[in-house]
Amino acid sequence: MAASLGQPEAFVDADAVAAFLSVERRQVLEMARRGLIPSHPLKAQGMGARKTWRFRLTEVADAVAGGSGKPAQSTIRLGSPVSQRRNSNG
Repeated sequence: MAASLGQPEAFVDADAVAAFLSVERRQVLEMARRGLIPSHPLKAQGMGARKTWRFRLTEVADAVAGGSGKPAQSTIRLGSPVSQRRNSNG
């Protein structure tokens, strides 16, 4: 989703990122919390500890493709943590 000349790219919610990556919304939010994908948490004053997460699809695509996304040293592993543990234990 490229931004028009002079216009910033629009922010999208976790549902849009989940559809873009073909994963569940919950996985997108977990990756955001862990810093595995670039995200922009919004928190309004007086709204408690919950955050609203927003994303830019170009940043997410760069991170997944191993580009300049945050963090460079991490590998993004899709799939549930349970299946990852099951697969890593042999």
